[in-house]
Amino acid sequence: MSAQDVDIYYGEFRAVTGVDLDFGKNEITALIGPSGCGKSTLLRSLNRMNDLVEGARVEGKVMFLDQDIYAKGVDPIEVRRRIGMVFQKPNPFPKSIYDNIAYGPRVTGMKVDSMDDLVEEALTRAALWGEVKDKLKQSAFGLSGGQQQRLCIARTIAVEPDVILMDEPCSALDPIATMRIEDLMRELRDDYTIVIVTHNMQQAARVADRTAFFTALADETSGDRTGVLVEYGQTSQIFENPRDQRTEDYISGRFG
Repeated sequence: MSAQDVDIYYGEFRAVTGVDLDFGKNEITALIGPSGCGKSTLLRSLNRMNDLVEGARVEGKVMFLDQDIYAKGVDPIEVRRRIGMVFQKPNPFPKSIYDNIAYGPRVTGMKVDSMDDLVEEALTRAALWGEVKDKLKQSAFGLSGGQQQRLCIARTIAVEPDVILMDEPCSALDPIATMRIEDLMRELRDDYTIVIVTHNMQQAARVADRTAFFTALADETSGDRTGVLVEYGQTSQIFENPRDQRTEDYISGRFG
């Protein structure tokens, strides 16, 4: 998967400009940078979630399996099935634990031999089955925050995506729940390509294979801030030997 010369606009405002990024198969790529630099905006463009925002548009190409997902005739719903999204705040549906997992396969018409087996597999892969197997008919709202986030990951897995996007998935969680989600990401990397937005640089250093650092440039006339990609590389290189001074300044805490 790759972004090729991507600009993202909200009306006339250019939120992100000139992004070229390759996302490695079965790798975790972290997007880091100060607030307002377009990390989440770019992430949402990778599965056309920005289509749901009035006035938003993407210029350039987002390539997935040699197909531009913004090309005419491409079904955005199918794009979002193949490229799933886990949001910052856990957002289980007001349904049972079981029905949260079964919902996606049902509405997309997936051919499933056994829904019970699919639900168990998704919850097992999200490291949640052992905690909920005896209360599948109970409301998902009865789970803790960390359990709800793992449920949302299981719900994403259930429709068999190729890529999982995660927008600050641990920001609302305590340290123990965060550790579980990070362990889960490392396990899921064997089967999925993962792109994560995080404000936690230590988290990026712990889980990501590659890291992209973004910053925001202010327009001298309007003051509008546009996100730009500064540097992209192996996570160890970004944190230990950054090539750009702006990356060094952010990593060392001089700004951001």
